[in-house]
Amino acid sequence: MAKAAKPPKAYEKFMRRYPKLGEAWESMRAAEEVGPLDEKTARLVKLGVAIGSAREGAVHSAVRKAVAAGATRQEVEQVIALAASTIGLPTTVAMYTWVQETLGQ
Repeated sequence: MAKAAKPPKAYEKFMRRYPKLGEAWESMRAAEEVGPLDEKTARLVKLGVAIGSAREGAVHSAVRKAVAAGATRQEVEQVIALAASTIGLPTTVAMYTWVQETLGQ
């Protein structure tokens, strides 16, 4: 999968402090790449999971990685719209603001 922008400093600091967790994390990431989904689709699915779990850091990261994999603003925003009937409007609006922060608006 394509590399997104450099990870946040807090992430890098955590991984230096806990290198074994970093190794385990990278193993899980490598396992995610096995399967028929192309990279962009996989990144949009990961964005949907991040939105569904309402994890702000994961949403920001998933947006960055989806865009790096070729997803358009419209595709990213459609993932938010698809979540609305499942997670509810207030949560969807919150997710929308997190996505817009990452997209630069």
